[in-house]
Amino acid sequence: MADYTKEDILRIVREQDVKFVRLQFTDIFGVLKNVAITVDQLEKALDNKCMFDGSSIEGFVRIEESDMYLRPDINSFVIFSWRPQAGKVARLICDVYNPDDTPFEGDPRYVLKRALKKARDMGYETFNVGPECEFFLFLTDSEGNPTTVTHDNAGYFDLGPVDLGENARRDMCLALEEMGFEIEASHHEVAPGQHEIDFKYGDALTTADSIMTFKLVVKTIAQRHGLHATFMPKPIFGINGSGMHTNMSLFKNGKNAFYDENGLLQLSQDAYWFIGGIMKHMRSIVAITNPLVNSYKRLVPGYEAPVYVAWSARNRSPLIRIPAARGTSTRVELRCPDPSCNPYLALAAILTAGLDGIKNQIQPPPSTDKNIFQMTDSERAAEGIDSLPGSLEEAIHEMKKSDLAREILGNHVFDKYIEAKEGEWDAYRTKISTWEVDEYLTKY
Repeated sequence: MADYTKEDILRIVREQDVKFVRLQFTDIFGVLKNVAITVDQLEKALDNKCMFDGSSIEGFVRIEESDMYLRPDINSFVIFSWRPQAGKVARLICDVYNPDDTPFEGDPRYVLKRALKKARDMGYETFNVGPECEFFLFLTDSEGNPTTVTHDNAGYFDLGPVDLGENARRDMCLALEEMGFEIEASHHEVAPGQHEIDFKYGDALTTADSIMTFKLVVKTIAQRHGLHATFMPKPIFGINGSGMHTNMSLFKNGKNAFYDENGLLQLSQDAYWFIGGIMKHMRSIVAITNPLVNSYKRLVPGYEAPVYVAWSARNRSPLIRIPAARGTSTRVELRCPDPSCNPYLALAAILTAGLDGIKNQIQPPPSTDKNIFQMTDSERAAEGIDSLPGSLEEAIHEMKKSDLAREILGNHVFDKYIEAKEGEWDAYRTKISTWEVDEYLTKY
């Protein structure tokens, strides 16, 4: 991330002929919001004097508490490469503050900052995160509305002309690079119409910001190709869904705290305790990492998605995998999150669960080095392998019981989140699906 001053921003805006600036923030459900201002109002915004109506944002505040302030993170300044070159558009990612000059407890960015402070208080100066964001590209109809018709029948690592999303992916990568991303790989994924673009890891706050920007860029460039990009976890029955595998490492005194050349598997005791904490609390925080009714259509056996709470350094079927790299690259990969999650809340939840493991020295069970999907129920039970919740309803129930989940989110976000997700489940539960009509209408 750049290291700007207020004067740098004002100078760049003048030199680059920027006319509009979007002040971006994220609601508690991971939806990107913005207030657009002209450059004439930019200095006021940089002085933290830009106000907006918080009561209009779902999960924020009531109408009698509506006045809130946006405080730009000046190092997040970037110009949108795809907008007109005359009268350019830029953005600043913002923190949300109360009128009394205190951080708003319902701001997801603040939730993550609070978790990162906890890590620093324990001596870990950096929490690095590298996400693997998958998405689908679908055709649109004659009116521009998205369909679930894929534009190819390609598979893993296929290339053009079979992979018809190749040009769209190329332009996505170019746009992301112009916005400061370091793209490490892009390729077609397993399912038809499914793609992945990987960008270089960074500290957790920067990475969460980058995930939100990534989604915006992917959707915008797809639209320019006449396609619709979706981060919905499981848009089509019978094929793989989209995940967001999350690679993580903690650094202490400038060194990777997960690496120990003399440790079992060259992992440190901190790494084992971190794994133990995640495994202990995963069922309680999965409603955060996998927040939709649809998320649990992906988390089923048979489609490579992790379902069982186990870990391994040798195979990809458990929830947690330890990639082969060691030294400064030693990391823990959590495979259940999906790209519909709010990255600020998800990373705060995973980090806090891992830190709880370190604090309380929670030793994980032995690694599971065989294919869990091929084990019987009795074999899994014998090895003490639990499963993730099978529905959003079950995940909410687990979350409501968790003191740690409330600690992670804070009372405001926790209560608003539970209320909204219970409403989402109830709306789903009571709606008549196409499957029910197809199955029962003529039969009964």
